[in-house]
Order: sequence, then structure tokens, then C-alpha cells
Amino acid sequence: MKRILIIFITLLAFFSFLPKQVLAASEAGSAAQLAYRIPTVQPDTRVARLQAFLEQYDSPLAGEAKTFIEEADRNNLDWKLVAAIAGVESTFGKEIPAGSYNAWGWGIPTGAQDGIHFTSWADGIAQVSEGLHTRYFVNGAKTICDIGWVYAANGNSWCTHTNYFVNKIDAFQPVTPSELPVSI
Repeated sequence: MKRILIIFITLLAFFSFLPKQVLAASEAGSAAQLAYRIPTVQPDTRVARLQAFLEQYDSPLAGEAKTFIEEADRNNLDWKLVAAIAGVESTFGKEIPAGSYNAWGWGIPTGAQDGIHFTSWADGIAQVSEGLHTRYFVNGAKTICDIGWVYAANGNSWCTHTNYFVNKIDAFQPVTPSELPVSI
């Protein structure tokens, strides 16, 4: 009888302890799965920041902020570069040949008037981004100044002005979070 009592107490202790371990393991597993499924990722605010930046210049390109970011990512470019070039070449798209959607002076050699005409701002952003990648960076350009010596008649001045806008876009923060447009 003593032996049965010892076995009974051992089994009772075992079974009263087991559910706590199983529950703790189950909760730990759920927490680990939950943490795995919901990683902490910083939101990408580039679209909203660029849109707000371009809006402060009353740029017709402001609505294309998402296109700038997508094309920069697709072509492995600094996300600020193509917008900065538009700042230098056309005051962010405000001074362009009529109906050209060419805010970058793309295809306008010295003395030419119109250069290349694009079908839309998005088309221009896509073609200029791809062109910068394939014509300049693939061929060895490492910096904005490397591009400037080929891209512009006065490469040094172009480099300085383009870097100025890249840095200005990079440093830009809306005054209050409510001024940051919601990007889709």
C-alpha cells in the first residue's frame, strides 16, 4: 500500500506539473511565432517625404513621388537623384519645352531646343532613371560629378547644383507629422 501511495503521489505531482510546462511551452511558441510573423520594420517614408518636398516648390512632379522611388529602386539609383536633376534642369518640372514632360534636359545637346519628348511624367522618370543606370553607372560612373562631365556642358557647376538638391531632399522633414502626405 505504501508503494501504491508513492506511485500515486509521484503521478499526481507529475501531472500537476505537466500542464504548466506544456502551457508555458505553448505560450512561448506562440510568442515566438507571433514575433516571427510581425517583424519590426521601419516604415518607408521616402514617397511621402519626396512628395511633400516637391509640393513646397509647386512642382508638377509632386504626384509622381512614388514613381521616382520605384524607378530608383528598380535601377539601383539613389532615390533623390532623378528629382534633384529635375530641380537643376527645370526647377522641378516647371520650365520645360511645351508638352515634352522633359524635366531633366534629357537629349538636349548644347544649342538644341526641345530634346526628347516623353508621353508623361512617369514615362520621363522611367526613361531617365534607366538611362542614368545604363549609360552612366554601368559604364563606370560612381558619383554625381562623374555623370556631370558627360551630362552637362558645365559638369562642375551641374555637379554642385545636383548635389545641393540631393542633400536638400535628404535633409527635408515636414514641419509636423500631419504635413506628411499618406503614401499608397
